[in-house]
Amino acid sequence: MGRVATALKDPKMSAVVLNPHIKRAIKQKTVNDFLVKDKLSPITVNFVNLLAENGRLRQTQEVVAAFGRIMSAHRGEVLCSVTTAQPLDEANLTELKNALNGFLAKGEILKLETKTDPAILGGMIVSVGDKYIDMSTKAKIQKFTNIMKES
Repeated sequence: MGRVATALKDPKMSAVVLNPHIKRAIKQKTVNDFLVKDKLSPITVNFVNLLAENGRLRQTQEVVAAFGRIMSAHRGEVLCSVTTAQPLDEANLTELKNALNGFLAKGEILKLETKTDPAILGGMIVSVGDKYIDMSTKAKIQKFTNIMKES
């Protein structure tokens, strides 16, 4: 499915797919020919043809992303997003992975995504599955500011 998303990002292909003046049949044939030429599996080609038939080619990126999340969950992968003010070095990253692996159930695999955002000033924001923990300096300052305003 990743190859489908990449194929549809091609400037020539996206010009056809996103143009509302081009008929569905022409879009379907263009996409079908492109995917067959790219030697994708018949199941994938049929699925994309179904999207084209129903006028849903514009949503292909979202469909591919949703499919990726479903397959990730099926494989037991747990998506974890960590935002820090500065990039983590290898030692801190390894320590963080070890700490996060301690919260996973048996058979689950950590899929770590790191981001940097200087606006949080320090600390980190961790999001694992449906849990969200904000340990940033910015959040602490806001909390103390609100306490001081209330008193």
